[in-house]
Order: sequence, then structure tokens, then C-alpha cells
Amino acid sequence: MILEVKEIHTYYGTSHILFGISIDIKEGEAVCLLGRNGAGKTTTLRSIIGLTPPRSGSIKFSGKEITGKPPYRIAPLGIGFVPDDRRIFPDLTVRQNILIARREKEGAIWNLERIYSFFPKLKELDTHMGTQLSGGEQQMLTIARTLMTNPQLLLLDEPGEGLAPLVIQAMKEQLGEIKKLGTTMLICEHNVGLATALSDRAYVMDKGTIRYQGTIEDLRKNEEVRKKYLMV
Repeated sequence: MILEVKEIHTYYGTSHILFGISIDIKEGEAVCLLGRNGAGKTTTLRSIIGLTPPRSGSIKFSGKEITGKPPYRIAPLGIGFVPDDRRIFPDLTVRQNILIARREKEGAIWNLERIYSFFPKLKELDTHMGTQLSGGEQQMLTIARTLMTNPQLLLLDEPGEGLAPLVIQAMKEQLGEIKKLGTTMLICEHNVGLATALSDRAYVMDKGTIRYQGTIEDLRKNEEVRKKYLMV
């Protein structure tokens, strides 16, 4: 297992958000977190990366305990986070946004040349400022910037949020190619079609708890779970 989340409880102030969440992911696997808005998906990712540390429970990455460590300690271990609000640097060019995240390490597969080969649109926009990009271009840039850290585990928070269907289709294809390269992914997404197309297994969340876990094939057959928790 590359990621083992065991019985975590996470709060925002006095508000109890996650109630004993447990998730595990094998190396090279793509897993999705599904659920309605407010189910606790984003908080789960924030708990893993250390932005909202759980008050109890355990999170292990590659067998090492990371519970409660700050994000700047967790990220260099090999976890990349693509936030839902993108957080690109508006006053930097596309190239500068990408290079600022560069992390050299043994076995690294991502560099600027490969990023531009993988995302040719970004190469075209090389000198454009962050403020000049469309929503889809910003999302592409955010993913590219995170890949420049050469992560073993990629956390994606609502990668399809606010994007047009054609842009979502292109992103699905790009993320599928990233998966083929062996990158482990945990995808938090309310777009069930996008998430399940990329994933091997799914966890379905509701009100801060896991209500279902299983393969994508089993989820597609489980009409009760899909209607009750996903409205599909």
C-alpha cells in the first residue's frame, strides 16, 4: 500500500467533519472519492496533505506515519496536490508557474520538456501570464505544475469543476495517460463519469463517512448506492 488512512476524525474548529474515514491505495492504482457536495471529499484530501490535520487516526504514506505533519514536510515525500481553486500565480508566466515547482530527484520523469510534450497547449502559451488563461488552461497548468514535483501519489480535488464538456473530455484523456505512466491517483470528484472512467476502485462518501467501497464495475451495477448517494 502506498497510502493507508485509518479511522481519521477531522474537524473545522468545533465542527466534526470526518467520522472515522479509512482508505487504502495500492501503488499504481487510481481510486476516486465520490459523493455530493459537502460529503467530506475535499476535507479528506486536505487531511492527507496536512492542510487540515485530523485530530485522531493514522495516515501512512509508503509505510511512514505522516499524520499531523505540515504540508511542506508531506509534499517532498512524494505527494502532489491539485487544489480545486487551482491557485496558479497570476503574475507569473506559464513557464514560470511550472518551473517554480521543479523538484529534482532520482528517477524523476517530469521536466519542462516532457510537460510541454504532454501538454502542447501550455507550450503555445509559454509566455502568457496566469491571468490570461481560460479556466481549462489554468487547470491544465495546475496539473502540470504539480507533476513537476514528480509525485508518487497525485491528489486531485475536483479537476473537472467549472469546465466545459469538451475540456473535461480532453482532461480525462490526459489524466488517463498520466495513469498509464504508473502515477498513483486519488481523485475527489462529483462528476461520476469523469472519476469512474479514470479509476480502478471507488469510495462513496456521505456526511463525513464512507458508505460504500468497491470496484468501478461493482459500483456501476449497484443502482441502490448510485441513486441514494450519487443521484445517478
